[in-house]
Amino acid sequence: MSELNFLSAVAMAEKIRKKEISPLELVEAHFTRIARLNPRLNAFVALDEERARQDARSLEQAAARGNIRGPLHGLPLSIKSSIDTAGLRCEAGTRLRAGNVAGRDAVLVSRLRRAGAIILGVTNTPELLMAWETNNLLYGRSNNPWDLERTPGGSSGGEAAAIASGCSAAGVGSDGGGSIRVPAHFSGICGLKPTPGRIPSTGHFPVASGPFALLGVVGPMARTVADLQLLFEVLAGPDDGDPMSAPVPLRRIALDELKRTKIGYFEDDGRTPVTPETRAAVRTAAEALQRAGFEVVPFRPDGLEEARQLWWQLFGIAGGMVLRPVVAGHEADLSPLLKEFLSWVAAESPHTGDTLLATWLQRDAVRGKILEQMQEFPVLLCPAAAIPAFRHGERSWTVEDKTIKYLDAWSYTGWFNLLGNPGLVVPVGQSPEGLPIGVQIVGRPWEEELVLAVAVELERKCGGFRRPPMD
Repeated sequence: MSELNFLSAVAMAEKIRKKEISPLELVEAHFTRIARLNPRLNAFVALDEERARQDARSLEQAAARGNIRGPLHGLPLSIKSSIDTAGLRCEAGTRLRAGNVAGRDAVLVSRLRRAGAIILGVTNTPELLMAWETNNLLYGRSNNPWDLERTPGGSSGGEAAAIASGCSAAGVGSDGGGSIRVPAHFSGICGLKPTPGRIPSTGHFPVASGPFALLGVVGPMARTVADLQLLFEVLAGPDDGDPMSAPVPLRRIALDELKRTKIGYFEDDGRTPVTPETRAAVRTAAEALQRAGFEVVPFRPDGLEEARQLWWQLFGIAGGMVLRPVVAGHEADLSPLLKEFLSWVAAESPHTGDTLLATWLQRDAVRGKILEQMQEFPVLLCPAAAIPAFRHGERSWTVEDKTIKYLDAWSYTGWFNLLGNPGLVVPVGQSPEGLPIGVQIVGRPWEEELVLAVAVELERKCGGFRRPPMD
């Protein structure tokens, strides 16, 4: 039965269309695996078993009549518990929203259902999504299926653990500073952070508005790049509830256009060193794409350090200012992870109107500077993080005789939240402990299709998803 769980989402959908498996059979296989593994993983925080089985029976009857609802017909998916999913908890890991049940589906969940998807349940997050690991006072910590003593990442950590372990065919996370890409890297799956507005974030909590609309996105997570593409094509499209939304049509990348794409790669940012195996993974990816016919050359954009600092000014300092009145008087209900985040913010001066405006203007300037450089290199290859999945509770690591602090380890993703680039992680290498190591592929804004097309080639050359040892 577990072999069924590890089919790609594309393969599952094809087997349903050919009537080789039924939606109900697929749903039952996933609920069976969830029952066995979730007590150890703590990936799911709520399941929708009754509706999932009801939807599966309805879709099975429709398929028998030759009526395929859409490209996701019968696929069992999961959703991060910061995204409204009707009838299920949307608590974002905080006691301040304990018991909050979504009254209706977020726009993206509605699109998934209309395309035939079945929602299994919602997955765990750190409190208010403010960490790169997943633990909270409502549900506790989520564990990595590669090693239960390590985190699957955050803030979409429950989602990554569910997909990597075969408890979900694919799903949706969110990302304001690496929260799709770091968990994908830690857990050995694929994850796409799109351009803000390409997939509507309407129905996500916290709400992405004001300066946070520049950073925060929702996007697909899956075991293969083809599965990401399948979900992306269903999810993409404008919605009035997302302030960054734009009517950008889907497009196909012709092979000759793809192979003319010049790719720049860098193994580190010159500030935060990465593990030797992470360097090796980036080199492996560069060499694989060269063999596939791309021109791939060393290149690191100028302006990344400025982008890192500006990202923290928006995500950290401005974010802390938004959270402070929300949590005031509720300190006893806050998780250690959120308290730690707020202590980092409190150590710096809050924004004034002048400093926030200056940050925003500097952001636009550095964005223009880096995008100008990307006219020559429309695609970049780089690490997703400085380290692979870390042990629960760790806060620093020694790499190349330098101490890597917690926030610095993920700076490789935060740049592209500030700049609005699409970024995708594909598993490529592994650590000495056998942990997965992903490589990040970055494109220019609104060019997700190009990023996906390059990722397909990289996955084909490097093997892609490996099944974790947990069973």
